[in-house]
Amino acid sequence: MLGILQFLSTACAGLFAGAAVYINIAEHPARLMLEPAAAVAQWAPSYRRATLMQAPLAIVSALSGIGVTLLQGGITWLIAGLCIGAVVPFTLIVIMPTNSRLLAGTAGHTGAEIHDLLVKWGRLHAVRTALSGIALVLMLSALTF
Repeated sequence: MLGILQFLSTACAGLFAGAAVYINIAEHPARLMLEPAAAVAQWAPSYRRATLMQAPLAIVSALSGIGVTLLQGGITWLIAGLCIGAVVPFTLIVIMPTNSRLLAGTAGHTGAEIHDLLVKWGRLHAVRTALSGIALVLMLSALTF
């Protein structure tokens, strides 16, 4: 059971971190090159699809990482599980107001305001990328040593 939980937690953290890095270094910078209305029109369906993938990955990784801690003891898996798990409340509390404004569309907003919201979203998403990367490094190090 321990090995299954370790694999599940690490695999889900790796998939989450990989997707998050891709968004930050490829997809979002390319999106920002579009006109603001087109950029937000592309962002909305991308966000919805990514949510369906990333939320379950974060939750499964966090729960299985905490499960490893309960079975094996130690602090590394607990910290890793809490790091990857932290992306969920961070998204709901910190990023969601920006998401809601972007999902509301462009009506009543200038192109500059939309662009600024997208830039802000990218910075906030980078926090999710960092948290998932830290979790993944901790998990891999715990498996190695």
